[in-house]
Amino acid sequence: MKYLFGLLLVLCMATSAQARNPLDFSLLKLGNDPAGPTLLVIGGIQGDEPGGFNAAGVLASHYAITKGNVWVVPNLNFPSIINRSRGLHGDMNRKFARLDKADPEYDTVEKIKSIILHPQVDMVLNLHDGSGFYRPKWETSSRNPLRWGQSVIIDQSAITAPRFGNLAEMAERAVDEANNALLRSEDGYRLKNTHTREGDSEMEKTLTYFAITHGKPAFGVEASKDFNTPVRAYYHVRVLESFLRQAGIAFERDFTLSPEGLDAAMRRNLHLAFHNGKVQLDMDDVRSTLRYVPLSRDAGTEFTSSKPLLTMVDEDNGFRVYYGNNRLTRLVPQYFDYDDSLNALRLTVDGEARSTPIGSVVPVRDAFEVAAEEGYRVNVIGFTRQGLENECGVPIRRADIRDAYSVDNAGDVYRVEVYRGNKFSGMVLVRFGGQTPAAVAQHAVAGDEDTLGR
Repeated sequence: MKYLFGLLLVLCMATSAQARNPLDFSLLKLGNDPAGPTLLVIGGIQGDEPGGFNAAGVLASHYAITKGNVWVVPNLNFPSIINRSRGLHGDMNRKFARLDKADPEYDTVEKIKSIILHPQVDMVLNLHDGSGFYRPKWETSSRNPLRWGQSVIIDQSAITAPRFGNLAEMAERAVDEANNALLRSEDGYRLKNTHTREGDSEMEKTLTYFAITHGKPAFGVEASKDFNTPVRAYYHVRVLESFLRQAGIAFERDFTLSPEGLDAAMRRNLHLAFHNGKVQLDMDDVRSTLRYVPLSRDAGTEFTSSKPLLTMVDEDNGFRVYYGNNRLTRLVPQYFDYDDSLNALRLTVDGEARSTPIGSVVPVRDAFEVAAEEGYRVNVIGFTRQGLENECGVPIRRADIRDAYSVDNAGDVYRVEVYRGNKFSGMVLVRFGGQTPAAVAQHAVAGDEDTLGR
């Protein structure tokens, strides 16, 4: 129940952002402890760092906070994320000291500043992926003081703050705890103090320095770009959980803390919904293109997603769906006026009659049949029978439907659409196989190494 509540909160918050713009960042608030500490976690300030924003996305979608509070912004620079760019309009993490109002990212920066400065926020973590491995002394070309990966970064040793001002002490503990759970001994974390106030003009422009100069303890966390995304996310989560414990924030998670467990968590429960949930599209192992999707003309701004890193944007007379920086599918719409009169379909599934809410995903082991509803026409996409215009009252098996019309690559999921006259009334998805499996993995993205970090 706790995880369900957390998911509903994620859906609610993500929906409010997407109603404005599908690439607005999301603020997810987990926990309900007014007297407890609040940690703000930010991912995606640089769009080519999937370890950081995926770790933040997993925190938003797969954790229950049982003591204290966690606020999560997993997709701060969403346009750069979907374009796999460090920054479409320059480096956003260099825009926190001075920024012209004409800058395309001015509003985004001002909004995140206001969240950082919210009285409830006690501490800030900014998650990054950095090049190589930071080491205080030169070891190799990829392990030296100029690298950023595998480090916890502070701008100075301490600040005056009501809570958590002992920056160096907390960062050292996070480093130690991460180093107790290394996948390889050579992956070790180090503390990196940039001593920003002593004249580092680049670091003076960053989000964490803005935070500490306004009395908010802040840390940068870097995983190495030498790793693939699940391994980066693993190390981010190790460091993140150390800060949660140090802050006195209690939590539960619904996955095994390993690269494999994180990989599965990132990729499961991906779906988009339209028209108040009456149209749902499963994005697990989705085909590269879905054609003739029944949508309204405002679908591009009025949809909900199951996770904050899942979004949809206009593209080439259709829509492109992204999860983080992975392109999942292209939707080619067929536009309809919507009819709101139908809330459920009567189905017989494997011999059992049931009422199925419109928008559901229905597991089918052998066969299903849609009961006739007066005034409505059923169209099972991919099923045809000569002389049959209304495809209700007919038992349908997987072998009766053409594989090419499935929603997923495996050929298990199919659309059952319902119409009233010329209007679209909604649909259900049927998934052959008897149960709804976990999401099939999308491609993990490992970023190219560069010499830039935070």
